[in-house]
Amino acid sequence: MEPALFDQLQETLASQGPHIAIERLCKTLRADKDYANLFYALLLKKRHELGVSPVPTESAQALPEAVHAPYEDAIREAGRLVGQLYLDAGDIPRAWMYFRMIGESEPVARALEGHQFKEGEDPQQLIEIAFHHGVNPRKGFDWILDRYGICSTITMVSGQEFPQHEVRVYCIQGLVRSLYEQLRQRLAEDVARREGQAPAGQSVRELMAGREYLFEDDFYHVDVSHLSSIVQMSVHLPPCPELEQARELCAYGQRLSPRFQSQGDPPFDDQYRDYAVYLSVLAGDHPEEGIAHFQAKAEQADPETVGTFPAEVLVNLLLRVNRPAQALTVARRFLTRPQSTPPSCPSIVELCRMTGDYKTLSEVAREQGDPVHFVAGLLAEKTNDGTA
Repeated sequence: MEPALFDQLQETLASQGPHIAIERLCKTLRADKDYANLFYALLLKKRHELGVSPVPTESAQALPEAVHAPYEDAIREAGRLVGQLYLDAGDIPRAWMYFRMIGESEPVARALEGHQFKEGEDPQQLIEIAFHHGVNPRKGFDWILDRYGICSTITMVSGQEFPQHEVRVYCIQGLVRSLYEQLRQRLAEDVARREGQAPAGQSVRELMAGREYLFEDDFYHVDVSHLSSIVQMSVHLPPCPELEQARELCAYGQRLSPRFQSQGDPPFDDQYRDYAVYLSVLAGDHPEEGIAHFQAKAEQADPETVGTFPAEVLVNLLLRVNRPAQALTVARRFLTRPQSTPPSCPSIVELCRMTGDYKTLSEVAREQGDPVHFVAGLLAEKTNDGTA
């Protein structure tokens, strides 16, 4: 900052008054692109207008209650202006500081959507804002996958909380597509090398058909840990092209040497086969057989050694295919014992609400010695019957 400015501001204040001096300060800071100080200068301006202490870094809570609302409006306006000035200058991280403060993410989300990385530019700050702060998680995911590859993306997606289910689905779809295409290309190259010509089939399933040699000598074409992780994630997919690709990934996994088919926890102990059955139910392919498969897993699971996870998986699967009454029946049978941790599926109370079956709620509450939900179930049942 030029030393002369201080003298000029002092002279303006003495000769033309505080309003003109503050306006000059704000204009100078904006012209010099000193947006951080501009923010505080705008707050100083509002404080002067309100007739309170002009020091902008003092706590707003110390101001008289009567000026809280207009001063908070001024903070939002200043943050919005300064944030936009930083966006116009291409400085998304600094812009986010101000938009985050006022709880407005949309301008930053738009800026992230249109951002193109320059050669040598470190993407980490923008990935942090887009993906981990949730400002534009789809764009952040795309950058992670493009810049860091499948392995790092699996790690980040696995450890991320997703307030929006559709964002989780978007990320899993992207991972499935990437691994599927990698596998498809490598299978096609292997077939062409061995057979001397490009194969006619293009899908993973077509490329594997009748070619046992692809798996000789414990050979595999993609990182098997990536395959395992992405197959497990795919249970969150709705019916979509990526769901069909995930089913083909399961088919590939089942052809691998037993060395690379790690045993999972029940009900996915035969990992690729069990996930294939689960995904087939979601796809509407022989759903009764698939549901029976997981029903048997729930019945065979020893609650003392295996726990109730197989039953919880079955409940979630039934809900995914819109069978809440069946899900409640399963929960009624397997999930009424007290547990030290919450189940990974909706509780009996939630399932009774979904189905409107409050008679079951009161029955389970009686068995569990829970008088509150017992009475709640009786009252809700009367309300449903119209006898309350």
